[in-house]
Amino acid sequence: MKIRQLEYLVTIADTGSFAKAAATLNVSQPTLSQQIRTLEAYFGVPLLERSSNGAWPTPPGREIVERARTILRDMGELAHVARRAGSRISGTIRLGTTPTLGPYLLSPVIAELHQVLPELRIHVREGIPNHLASDLSKGQIDLYLGPLPIQDTLFHIEPLFRESLHLVVAKDHPLARQDRVTASQLVDLAVLSIDERHHYHRQVSRIVEKFGMRLAADYEGTSLDSLHQMAASGLGAAILPSLYLASDVGGLSGLAIVKVAGWDAYRSIALAWRRSTTLSEQFVAMGTQIERAARAMTEGNIHAPGPMVDHPGSANPVPVSTPIA
Repeated sequence: MKIRQLEYLVTIADTGSFAKAAATLNVSQPTLSQQIRTLEAYFGVPLLERSSNGAWPTPPGREIVERARTILRDMGELAHVARRAGSRISGTIRLGTTPTLGPYLLSPVIAELHQVLPELRIHVREGIPNHLASDLSKGQIDLYLGPLPIQDTLFHIEPLFRESLHLVVAKDHPLARQDRVTASQLVDLAVLSIDERHHYHRQVSRIVEKFGMRLAADYEGTSLDSLHQMAASGLGAAILPSLYLASDVGGLSGLAIVKVAGWDAYRSIALAWRRSTTLSEQFVAMGTQIERAARAMTEGNIHAPGPMVDHPGSANPVPVSTPIA
């Protein structure tokens, strides 16, 4: 059975004539008759009664005609949705992000996107980067916003921005009272981190190793908020991202940023989606909106996100300068 055959059947029922239906559909009458016979053979029952005065549905044909009308209407609506989606995103987008990024960036982004695309709905799922990448490959989410590296040949990786990472301590910490700290002063400094399953834990570990600091034992946080609270209480130093420090839910309450000579730690943020999607152009536009929101949050406050470039011959972009993490 073909959709076109259902259209033939409904048109005959509406016009009451093979001849009128053929003219309406711009097909020959023999073609129309053949397609109806094929449809009747498919269903195994006569669908139309034919006479010299015209044609009309049989009792089973009437029910099939009404169901065919519904199918044709739904197909028309699907085509409309497809055309609309071709020019702007609509419906529900499932976005996965990490708890060290999403809560501090997505609120203003989603608010802006809703103004620009009122028909778009964004379902946000937070999780560990490796789990979210797996969800993306399986089609359980449509987009993944998170730190690089993101490695999967099934994905398109769209670099967005570079986010500075800052060493912070309690306001009454000795390092907080110095205008500039040397790397040698950080040796053996206890630094708090989050659960080692998170990509952020690995980033912090590399920075700690580079500057001769040490990870504080037995004090792993469950979120950036918990790191903030523990650091502000004097339990240890912490390394926090610009977006967190610039956000309303994060901030610098009880903390001071330590200015370290030679400190240039940052992480690179990207948006990823499956190469097979038909919405690549729209997702690029969403990425631009996210980058713009991130820059607006940190402009003149902490450090603005830096640019990103593609590394020649690489599937993943790299920052303009060499990152620590």
